[in-house]
Amino acid sequence: MCPVVGNLPVPATGFVGRNSELAAVERALAGHRLVTLTGGSGVGKSRLALRRAALDADAARYPDGVWWADLSHLYDDRLLMALVCDAVGLLDHAPRRPVGALCEWLAGRRLLLVLDCCDRVAAGCGPLVRELLDSAPGLTVLATGRKPLAVEGEYRMEVPPLPYEAGDGDGDEASEAVRLFRDRCALAAPDPSPATPSASAATHDVSADPPEADAADAGVPEDGSPDAGSPDADAPDTAAAVADICRRLEGNPLAIELACARVADSGVAQLAERLTSPPAPRLTPCLDILTDASAWPKRHRALRTAIGWSHELCTPLERLVWARLSVFRGAIDEMDAVAVCAGGPLSAARVPALLEQLAEQSVILREGGRYRMFGTVREYGAMWLAQLGEDRALALVHADHFARQAALGYAGWLGRRQIAWYRRIADSHADLCAALDLLLVEDPARAVEMAGHTGLFWTCGHLLIEARDYLERALTASASPGPHRTRALWALGATLTLQGAHEVALRVGEECEAAARGDRDPESLLAAAHTRSFTYLMMGNPEQAHAVVDRALRALSRAPLDAPAQMCCRVIRIFALSALGRLDEAYEEATGLQELSVGYGEHWARAYADHQLALIHLLRGRPREAESHARSMLASKHELRDSFGIALGLDLLAGTVTARGDGVEAARISGTGHTYWRMLGHPHRGTPELGAIRDQWESQARVSAGHSAYDEAYRRALQAGAEVGLAHALGGDTP
Repeated sequence: MCPVVGNLPVPATGFVGRNSELAAVERALAGHRLVTLTGGSGVGKSRLALRRAALDADAARYPDGVWWADLSHLYDDRLLMALVCDAVGLLDHAPRRPVGALCEWLAGRRLLLVLDCCDRVAAGCGPLVRELLDSAPGLTVLATGRKPLAVEGEYRMEVPPLPYEAGDGDGDEASEAVRLFRDRCALAAPDPSPATPSASAATHDVSADPPEADAADAGVPEDGSPDAGSPDADAPDTAAAVADICRRLEGNPLAIELACARVADSGVAQLAERLTSPPAPRLTPCLDILTDASAWPKRHRALRTAIGWSHELCTPLERLVWARLSVFRGAIDEMDAVAVCAGGPLSAARVPALLEQLAEQSVILREGGRYRMFGTVREYGAMWLAQLGEDRALALVHADHFARQAALGYAGWLGRRQIAWYRRIADSHADLCAALDLLLVEDPARAVEMAGHTGLFWTCGHLLIEARDYLERALTASASPGPHRTRALWALGATLTLQGAHEVALRVGEECEAAARGDRDPESLLAAAHTRSFTYLMMGNPEQAHAVVDRALRALSRAPLDAPAQMCCRVIRIFALSALGRLDEAYEEATGLQELSVGYGEHWARAYADHQLALIHLLRGRPREAESHARSMLASKHELRDSFGIALGLDLLAGTVTARGDGVEAARISGTGHTYWRMLGHPHRGTPELGAIRDQWESQARVSAGHSAYDEAYRRALQAGAEVGLAHALGGDTP
């Protein structure tokens, strides 16, 4: 059986009920190529889509996989194409229009693409989906949003709230809403002992209570009597209270989850009483505005009730953290939350504990070692932040923080934390984009600086569409000369080269060189030399590449060795020397670069030194030494998540395995390498001179394995997919 292919997220909690809806979506997908699940906020559209997608993936209904694109953090459709490409595994190293590359990638495949949370980008989703469906007959799209995409042939399915009256739903005596409540209560309050109200259950007002009010002692009944709100489903009073809560919340799943988070400190009976009582008199005018029906559509009144009530029960500092967290776009790291949210009555030392308190109340979700907010809860926090008058100031604090993180990442690129910084930048992608969006308006010169710092990471991490977009916009927005602009031009030149836009890249390289001469800074001059020589190398002109980079390195021999541009230039010189057949010089250079890289503890340049050492050993008839370097190169590029480097490494490893006589294994590795090159859309599969060598390796492997065995192993590797094949190449299971 073929392995499950796709990228579906793993839900943190179980799926309850919805059997009839799951069957309805299955029937709709069988008869329509575009199905859109619509409904109000918190009604469960995303969870229903995820569950249906997971069932279809397990049943292997789509041979080419089930792929998930989370659009919730997009606030416009400028990066929509990049996100969808990334979701389906197309890494955009292509000179074509991104939509053309995506259509070509999907054509001939049979897969399910889930577009989750289309609301903010609906205007761009409609035309994109229409073009994709026209170009890829085997594509099926499942979308979620408050409104349909308005595409011809679209099937709209309204997702209702969970049935909340006894006997409704799928035949269980308890309603689905009650079953969800029980399930989530078991997670929120696993201890069956009666709950007593805690400090967080008290009503507070940010404007009225002192900062220390959230540390008040819990209120305990004087007689020690148990609270009637124990989550014991067998108790008649509790069962009635649960039914009242689910009825009051109209079966809205998100509202029920927020309510369940309060069982431990309020008890079921008190929950029911609070939800059926008039608003507390201590609600501030600010909260009155936020919970007024005019601020939310009528169909969201249950969710408005649950969120507003949950907000009311938060302490002042919990409310403040909730509001300030709304400036984040993606998953939230504790360190980032401290840096952005602290200030005024909120000390940095208090933030970690407050994050945990909000997670206990389901205001935010734990996701690995990070936190995430539901979109509707974030919107509520943003409304509160605006009422506090902090929205613009916090957005600037957020942008400044992530600009500084990008600068620190660039400064730490050449060191033992290089891999950690690559992952940090990748994990913070949505917030880095949000910071750049704001700086492009508020401080274009700072945007140029930030775009240059992130460019070094984005070009390695296959985010070429985003890198090119932000670099071009930033350079257009600010013409201020200096090293920051030169660095941004350097990053743009590398991005264009990787996309195959070589002529444009050469023009940018010339502009970068002119800017560097004005800077009179060694790092700027080396950066300019690198971008020009890299373009020449990828165009198949190693003579010119060597001339440019060698001249710069000799002229700037006293420049610091710990600069990224210095290492990049040395990599280009080694590749150019080997392409020119000057193997002794290339070997000496590669050995020296490897020693330098090991001393710094960095992996990027070391991996390319390993690539060239492997190639030289292979060309000189030393396959075992070559294989050792090839595997080292592949492991480093895997750690860096550098798909371009992985593809190069797989081709080279296939050559070393061929040289030691294992044609079948070489076919498997070549098949995985081909999968990566297809994902990248790269026209030359690396530097052009490697093509003839690669063809020679393939011919040898075919002779060694036999044509039939070679083709079968190659085909199996293609079917297994990139990740499975890479794991095998790195020493994992056979695909």
